[in-house]
Amino acid sequence: MGNIGLDKNYDPSNFEDKIYKNWIEKGYFHAKPDPNKKPFTIVIPPPNVTGQLHMGHAFDETLQDILIRYKRMQGYSALWMPGTDHAGIATQIKVEAKLREEGKTRYDLGREKFLERVWEWKKEYGGRIINQLKKLGSSCDWDRERFTMDEGCSKAVREVFVNLYNKGLIYQGPRIINWCPHCITALSNEEVEHTEQQGYFWHIKYPLKGSDKYVIIATTRPETLLGDTAVAVNPDDNRYKDIVGKTLILPLVEREIPVIADEYVDKEFGTGCVKITPAHDPNDFEVGKRHGLEIIKVMNDDATINEYGGKYEGMDRYEARKAIVSDLEARGLLVKVEPHLHNVGQCYRCGSTVEPIVSKQWFVKMSPLAKPALDAVAKGDTQFVPERFTKIFNNWMEGVFDWCISRQLWWGHRIPAFYCDACGEVTVSKEDITVCPKCGGKVHQDEDVLDTWFSSALWPFSTLGWPEKTKDLEYFYPTDVLVTGYDIIFFWVARMIFSGMENMGKAPFKHVFIHGLVRDGKGEKMSKSKGNGVDPLKIIDMYGADALRFTLVTGVAPGNDMRFPVTYNPPVPEGQNPDPAVNEITGSKTVEASRNFANKIWNASRFTLMNLDIDKCILPQAKELCLEDKWILSRYNTLVQEMTNNLDKFELGVAVSKLYDFLWDDFCDWYIELVKPRLFDKENPTAKAARNVLCYVLSNTMKLLHPFMPFITEEIWQHLPHDGESIMISKWPEYDESLHFADAEIELEKIKSAIKAVRNVRAEKNVPNSKKAKIIIITKLTDVFSQGIMFFEKLCSASEVEITADKSIVPETAVTAVVDGAEIAIPLDDLINKDEEIARLKKEQTRLEGEVKRAEDKLGNQGFVSKAPAKVIEEEQNKLKMYEDMLHKIKDSLSKL
Repeated sequence: MGNIGLDKNYDPSNFEDKIYKNWIEKGYFHAKPDPNKKPFTIVIPPPNVTGQLHMGHAFDETLQDILIRYKRMQGYSALWMPGTDHAGIATQIKVEAKLREEGKTRYDLGREKFLERVWEWKKEYGGRIINQLKKLGSSCDWDRERFTMDEGCSKAVREVFVNLYNKGLIYQGPRIINWCPHCITALSNEEVEHTEQQGYFWHIKYPLKGSDKYVIIATTRPETLLGDTAVAVNPDDNRYKDIVGKTLILPLVEREIPVIADEYVDKEFGTGCVKITPAHDPNDFEVGKRHGLEIIKVMNDDATINEYGGKYEGMDRYEARKAIVSDLEARGLLVKVEPHLHNVGQCYRCGSTVEPIVSKQWFVKMSPLAKPALDAVAKGDTQFVPERFTKIFNNWMEGVFDWCISRQLWWGHRIPAFYCDACGEVTVSKEDITVCPKCGGKVHQDEDVLDTWFSSALWPFSTLGWPEKTKDLEYFYPTDVLVTGYDIIFFWVARMIFSGMENMGKAPFKHVFIHGLVRDGKGEKMSKSKGNGVDPLKIIDMYGADALRFTLVTGVAPGNDMRFPVTYNPPVPEGQNPDPAVNEITGSKTVEASRNFANKIWNASRFTLMNLDIDKCILPQAKELCLEDKWILSRYNTLVQEMTNNLDKFELGVAVSKLYDFLWDDFCDWYIELVKPRLFDKENPTAKAARNVLCYVLSNTMKLLHPFMPFITEEIWQHLPHDGESIMISKWPEYDESLHFADAEIELEKIKSAIKAVRNVRAEKNVPNSKKAKIIIITKLTDVFSQGIMFFEKLCSASEVEITADKSIVPETAVTAVVDGAEIAIPLDDLINKDEEIARLKKEQTRLEGEVKRAEDKLGNQGFVSKAPAKVIEEEQNKLKMYEDMLHKIKDSLSKL
């Protein structure tokens, strides 16, 4: 027989790294334009260059790798473009934290030296997540690895900025933006996370000048009172018509401000009077523009009060709030304080409460860019999977605000705007300039950098060489599918679509495959603060990359979250979060189940190799096949067709579930057992056909499994007879009409049902496998069941198998079972020793009669019934019924004996 080759025990640590190194060395991941192949392209959502692999990454990359491996095997020139993102805020925060440990700030170093430190940081830590992705088995084209601040991407960023500026789609001006006082930078609307928090409404009197009258306003931010420049009422509110145009005295500040009428005010809400602070509220800013109000900004960049705050100057915003409320109360101007639940914006990076503040920033005018993107999705040029996310995309794009793209950071793409020190001319240029093109004066460049998402939005075409017209760009663009989580549809997906339409005239991808989040075992989002994150590398060390990948895709449906439960030592108390310093992850039952699946495949492969004596797998002709061969081939053939359809529709969880059932049940538990008698019988003329079918099905199902579990499939495939260098560049199996044996499937399923029935009868009677018994099959389908005689003998411990259409030959004491197309009968005397069974049943009868009497006595006891809870009484009644049913069955069995 064959040389097994595979180790006795499945241990992925013995071969996963070795196999990946071989794939890299052979260049199997590299894709290039090929006129004889269709392109298939995926661009990786670039992880932060300083990041570490977390379970969300592992999930996302596994889905992408499955699709790229599948298409590569189908013969496409399959490009998976890798790279990392410079992650402006996140990276700068990390480097600044490192500087703080040295007692320094970025200002101590200056911009140039600070950026040198960031590039050093990138060099030291930037490759970490790439190496972690390789550990997962990601088959990216690493020869093409990109970085959002590399020379090519930077050139693309500058090209787009200048082009949009020249079209009037990028502009600079003062507007209300979201300001993070901790990160000291502007944020786009999408970078603000809103959480419901308990706050207060402070009701404050604003006195009318020259009168003892006043109006009452309510605010959740009393500190912004310092910047009020008006109080507004609705023009149709009769309560205030007589004071419109009159003057109020701003409390504490003593500045005169007007009462204005504006339809923005809801006269039904609160008192119908609204304080207007144009510098610190987006709605107030618009009201201020309509009425020509002064804009008074009362906060510094760190949210301390500035010189316009009078006595409160230098105070933190919350410190100032307390002082202002206290002073209002002391002057009799605080009417009341009401608890108020409201949404508060927080920085998505540091969690600080965001301050709406007026600031001169750079913006992208979104309305003209949104329409082509909406049209592309409406026409189906880009399709969301699942389709329900189309609505989310449309709703956001239809109501999108202009995008604030400037950030007050040093790390990032510096805005290519140059200001003349002499004449004030602003020049936006693709190349750096040193003198003003208007007057020849000295210029200085804008200090701000672009939002990280600005460069990420260009990723599908900047990575392929744009703005140059490269062969790669022509061949691989537009890409085929973007795989990403639903949490960055606004941040990234929408911006890539409108950027692709604007710069390439085509949507950047044909499909957007949306997946959910990986949550912990309780369904909670994994986070550092909760301590419930799971390190994928730890799981890989424990179980192997294949087991982790298989777990992540099992049961997953597009757009839905998945749970990843783990066990801890010591266990985490109920209602508490794990503490990584105390609670160590010791395993995961779901990943263990995946590893067990891998182990089952490993053992089945070892069995196959042990019984092979062929150098080449040649599928026998149909006339040479036995029933079980036709059955497994037909089942495999259907699997190929269904899995291919599932993968084409991004139903990865459905596809892998079908493959699991086929390999575990059909192949391992049934086919291998069914062919063992032929394989072990050296004189059996059908043994060769069995070996070839065994080899063919195993080899090809390894191809079907390869995108999901690439390492084990490569290791097994290399030991099987095969053509080619690697399973990953072998041909994806295709449906073959000649392997469709519908009758064989029907017939063997009937035989399987009969085998299961016999096994169930033997299990119910506690009959050991060593005890043989005659099996009588009463059926009109004698030709069908006759094909299974050998199976009944080997799998059901049959001493004899009689197939007949005559039911009269069945002994009265036989145990029977009805299955599809037949009735199965087993003489009772063959299964049990009659005297021993009668003795056993009588003993059980005595026990059950005692239990029935005990329960009856208990329920007949009025003391028990009157005092016991209803639930306890109901449980006792259920016990009585169970014992009575069991006793009835025992008596019935005795009467038959």
